[in-house]
Formats: sequence, C-alpha cells, structure tokens
Amino acid sequence: MTPHKSPTGSAYFFVKETERPRTHVLAVVVDNVPGVLARVIGLFSGRGYNIESLTVSETSHEKHLSRITIVASGTAHVLEQIKKQLERMVPVHRVVDLTLVAEARGYDKPLERELALVKVAGKGDHRVEALRLADAFRATVIDANTEHFIFEITGRVSKIEQFIAIMEPLGLVEVCRTGVAAMSRGKEGM
Repeated sequence: MTPHKSPTGSAYFFVKETERPRTHVLAVVVDNVPGVLARVIGLFSGRGYNIESLTVSETSHEKHLSRITIVASGTAHVLEQIKKQLERMVPVHRVVDLTLVAEARGYDKPLERELALVKVAGKGDHRVEALRLADAFRATVIDANTEHFIFEITGRVSKIEQFIAIMEPLGLVEVCRTGVAAMSRGKEGM
C-alpha cells in the first residue's frame, strides 16, 4: 500500500516528489500605485515561499509603470501557479519568467547583475590587501579614510558573494546589497 501524502499547508502538496525546487527570476510590470508591492509579495508569503531577492523601480514615469524583479525558488509547477495568479491581479500588466525565457533561447540563465556597498575597516597589511583584492574584483572605492573603505561592486551574485567572503577576514564591517536586476538576452523586450 502506498502511503498517502498529507497536505502541508500549501495548496501545492500534490506536486511529485521527484520535482526539485529551482531558482527562477520573474519580471513583473505593474502600475506604480500604493499597495501593489504588498499584494505581489503576499502571493509568495501566503504560500510559504521565500523571496531570495527583490528589486523594484519605476521604469516609465509617463505611464506610471514599475518593474518588480523577484528571485525565488520553487518547483516549476508552483512558480507557474504563482505566475498565473500574478497575471490575474488588476495592477499587473505582464509577468515573465526570465529563467524559462533564457532556457528557451539556449542560455543557462537570464542576464543578472547586483550592486553592493561593502564597508571594510582595517589598518596595515589588511588595508593593503583589501585594496589589492578590490582592484582584482573591479570594485571602486567610493569613501575612504585612514580607518575604513567603502567599496562599490557590481556583477553576478556569485561575484558579490565571493568578494564579501574574501573581505570578511580583512575587516568586513557592513554590507548593503540592491538585489538582482535581470533582463532576458536578445533583441526582444519583455
């Protein structure tokens, strides 16, 4: 007798066990009005799914449109359901799974970048080493004095994480990250 899989609180408990969660990047174009972001995020939190990265900015001042870029993990089925529910929301104009678009075009992932500000405090050899490594990572010094540096670094998420890990033993004090900005490759728009 096969054991019956019991509900987990999620509406998606019937998804096959063989399907593993994957990270997807969703781009959502919405009206730039109060409350829209909370409603979009509510679809994820209401189903118990974590958002790994979230960026929002107005992209068309004249049309009052904003673009929300969401990085989240889930099974293909779950993310497809969330995408369909997002598309039904009144202030949402378009939802695109940039990960699926990239794969359809023969790429591993969409084009992704992140910006981080990294504060490192140190003296002597640690200071010299922090500057040397920042140069190797193409990080820019945007503030400095005799006791600290603040670096600005832009790149793939893995590059940002590697830079932060390398700065840790050199006197890492604080990190501020923007979250992922992503776009599909090719001449077509969203």
